[in-house]
Amino acid sequence: MRSLTVMKGVNLQFLWFKRLMVKMEKLIVQSGIFVFAIGLLLGRAVILNEMSPFAIPFFASILLLKREYAKVTFFGVILGASFYSLENSLFVATGAMILLLLNKMIERRSKDLLKTLPILVLISGFSSRVLFMAFEQSMVTTEFIVAAVESSLSLLLAMIFLQSIPLLTLKPLKRTLRNEEIVCFIILLASILTGTIGWTVYDMSLENLFARYIVMLLAFIGGAAIGATVGVVIGLILSLADVASLSQMSLLAFSGLLGGLLKEGKKFGVGIGLIVGTLLIGMYGGKTLTSVYPALLESLVAFLLFLITPQSAIKKIARYIPGTNEHSKEQQQYLKKLRDVTANRVEQFSSLFQTLSNSFTQAPSLNEDGKDNSEIDYYLSRVTEKSCQTCFKKEACWVNHFDKTYDFMKQMMHNYEKTSTNFTFQREWDKHCVKSKKVKELIQYELSFYEANVKLRQKVAESQRLVADQLLGVSQVMGNFAKEIQREREHHAFQEDQIVESLYGLGLEIDTIDIYSLESGQADIEMTLSSCSGHGEGEKIIAPLLSDILKETIIVKKEEHAHYPGGLCTLMFGSAKAYVVETGFANAAKGGAFVSGDSYSTIELSSGKYAIAISDGMGNGERAHFESSDTLQLLAKILQSGIDETVAIKSVNSVLSLRTKDDIFSTLDLSMIDLQNASAKFLKIASTPSFIKRGDQVIMIESSNLPIGILQEFDVEVVSEQLKAGDLLIMMSDGIYEGANAENKEMWMKRKIRELKTEDPQEVADLILEEVIRTRHGDIQDDMTVVVANIQHNLPKWKTIPFYSSNLKRKKAQ
Repeated sequence: MRSLTVMKGVNLQFLWFKRLMVKMEKLIVQSGIFVFAIGLLLGRAVILNEMSPFAIPFFASILLLKREYAKVTFFGVILGASFYSLENSLFVATGAMILLLLNKMIERRSKDLLKTLPILVLISGFSSRVLFMAFEQSMVTTEFIVAAVESSLSLLLAMIFLQSIPLLTLKPLKRTLRNEEIVCFIILLASILTGTIGWTVYDMSLENLFARYIVMLLAFIGGAAIGATVGVVIGLILSLADVASLSQMSLLAFSGLLGGLLKEGKKFGVGIGLIVGTLLIGMYGGKTLTSVYPALLESLVAFLLFLITPQSAIKKIARYIPGTNEHSKEQQQYLKKLRDVTANRVEQFSSLFQTLSNSFTQAPSLNEDGKDNSEIDYYLSRVTEKSCQTCFKKEACWVNHFDKTYDFMKQMMHNYEKTSTNFTFQREWDKHCVKSKKVKELIQYELSFYEANVKLRQKVAESQRLVADQLLGVSQVMGNFAKEIQREREHHAFQEDQIVESLYGLGLEIDTIDIYSLESGQADIEMTLSSCSGHGEGEKIIAPLLSDILKETIIVKKEEHAHYPGGLCTLMFGSAKAYVVETGFANAAKGGAFVSGDSYSTIELSSGKYAIAISDGMGNGERAHFESSDTLQLLAKILQSGIDETVAIKSVNSVLSLRTKDDIFSTLDLSMIDLQNASAKFLKIASTPSFIKRGDQVIMIESSNLPIGILQEFDVEVVSEQLKAGDLLIMMSDGIYEGANAENKEMWMKRKIRELKTEDPQEVADLILEEVIRTRHGDIQDDMTVVVANIQHNLPKWKTIPFYSSNLKRKKAQ
């Protein structure tokens, strides 16, 4: 308990210290102290012993980007310049004043100050230097050349500082830094370090110490490329300020390269790279260890500062540098957030469609006969309004004997023809009502309006149920889509290493590999090969190897080859289905015409199902062909969207029934085969039976529904059947089934199917069509279409390749 209390106290102290540091950072930045210090160093910075190109560009950039700090910066650069010399201070002050004057003049006319500011810096620096030359009476050609070079450098630095200064605000950025921005920021840091030239602590040069610290920090974050680049840039700028520091460029560049290469050894690895680089460059030219001691001491102190740098600060910087793990995590978090937002919106739409579907399924209150009570009451009220309202026995009938009167009138309404011939009922009604004849006539007259209203309401209710089913189907599709969006890419480091090393052992080099899923039956792998000869490596080598590693049959789903020799090729692998379907078809138009009113289609859906459909348009010729083909196109689009097949058929029926006013309709015969377990669903809309041949056994599948497009609402009867490997599924239009010249067409068709000696689906289709035509002596009396599907186990084409690395085996065992 005591230890927990101590740990809690330590954590509170750490949080308090962290909050204090954050407040101090904000105070330093917001008060302008930070900008003032930078201006002080840049004002003091001089290159080639006489050029001061840093102060005016920095002041100009602050004037444009952070105008509230312009005064602080103005005094900072002038004070810094005075540390170097009074002449330099006057030069910077004059240039800053000229810049302010020019900026005031241009500010009202130019809208894009970012483009005009560097030009103003050029003019200000050159004008200030020329004024000093005139004052000192030293207007010679060399001085003009120096002034031109100095002002040109100021122009370049102004463009660099405009990109770098926003990075000094200590505010978290929402984007990744570009390579140009990183280089510009390094130039700004090197320029600031130039202002420390000449400052020493215990014979250690501050510019060398901080330069090596920055090189180590960025080499540790970005690797060898970033480390070497930073070393070259900082070393070059420092050598311009002090020729004696020319060797520092080699030292920093080499140390950054070594440190980046040794970054896997953490901070100590980067530090060793700096120490080794210092010793090698320092002892270059036969120098003794004693002469290397000052540089070695600076490197050791810089290494010590690097060791005490908080890891949180390093990670904060690494988030903005491309190629780092922190940057990758930041990008993944952003993509995850974007994916979650998108999935949330899709779920909201799914919920909306679900709510709309529920609202359309609310049915009116019905009585025991299935009639709408409100409609009956409205009908009877219209009858009584024209008869009972003016009757003197109104109160006696509708107050004292309400139930009896209501039952009489409702019985006459529902069974008018029977009650008209029922003399017993007529006598009782005549006794009860003094206007019995008039009421009967009104009931007969209003009955036609009542029946019309009932039919209209039924159609509206049917349309509502259809819309509700369609909205429910859309809601389910969008819900499934939202779940797929939220599925994160899984990490399979061991499998990736295993695949890469195994393929490398076979002589194949992988450029990239992405494993999205390894679930059984849903494997999804994409890889890019460095070189591809196009001789089927994916199908013959990689897929069998993946099959052995993942313990399931893997096939190539898609290949993308480069259009030039030796180029990259992308291969996409996935799980093979347990069953495959091979189809064959045969058709003939009525009278041997070219256009048949029958249409057929086979579709392999992404859900792992195989759909076979036949549609027969009413009649023959182009119009019938248009109706049947349009039916199958609509069905294919809806099925591919992921909507349930029953809802899909109802949707197609609704579209066709609303689209045409002509008496042209279509039949539909649809079978859905699940390729994982070979279960099949048959949905038949006014279509002929289908047959399954299993050895010598023939199974007939049939159901009855009206043709599609006649009614706006109908119940789809679904017949389920479990298929087996080796089964032949035979589907046909009525031209085949009814076309045979036989007394019992069902028995004739079963006999012909049973007598088939081949299992090739195309041969079976041709034989059945030929047998039917032969029975009519070559006369084709109707459009004929037959589709045959052969269901077989999906056997791999190539044997698996067992290839494992002993290193990976040991890794897995550990």
